[in-house]
Amino acid sequence: MKFPCRLDKFISHIAELPRSKTKAGIKRKYATVNGEVITSFDYSINQDDDVRWQGEPLVFLGKRYFMLHKPAGYVCANKDDLHPTVFDLLDEPNMSDFHVAGRLDIDTTGLVIITNDGDWSHKITAPKHNKFKTYLVETQEPIDEEAIAALEQGVQLHNEKELTRPAIVEKLASYSLRLSICEGKYHQVKRMLAAVGNKVVELHREKIAGITLDESLASGEYRALTEAELKL
Repeated sequence: MKFPCRLDKFISHIAELPRSKTKAGIKRKYATVNGEVITSFDYSINQDDDVRWQGEPLVFLGKRYFMLHKPAGYVCANKDDLHPTVFDLLDEPNMSDFHVAGRLDIDTTGLVIITNDGDWSHKITAPKHNKFKTYLVETQEPIDEEAIAALEQGVQLHNEKELTRPAIVEKLASYSLRLSICEGKYHQVKRMLAAVGNKVVELHREKIAGITLDESLASGEYRALTEAELKL
């Protein structure tokens, strides 16, 4: 939410009311700003104004940042008619302007960051900022040195004109590796493994731009990011 802001928009967002009910309430003199009754929908307010609705203060909580341990079966969307979304796992007020910084497929697990700070999320996800995302990958076939070398140099994805950027690859076992990439193409990790003749059977993200999934978070749990994590 950006300030200055229309009164009806602010109340609708913070009180989580439909705009029609908000406007009806403003007409009925439910809204006050700095102690004065306001009946104009487009009255301009600032972030430090004392806004009240039927006597109850409405407070903008500012920029917020959460890390979530995403389970399989949830989609990274605000709403979905067919599947539960990651927002169903958060018990927080005023989430209408939040978004996922770095989406995951429905069957992929691990670190998801949810915020209402678009500038910050762009800095940690846009390819031009060269921030790596790290995944644990389980494969259908054994991983050979030739495939690792190709991933490290960049591979040709189906329907893409350019090679992927060089990845950082750590082989963990015959069928598993840790893969770090600084791009976000559609299904990129799965397509990269397909490009070297393999298939992903399990995918888990453990890190975004230096922010590591908290090991104490069980699947489906979340917490606010720390100041130290935000500075990363």
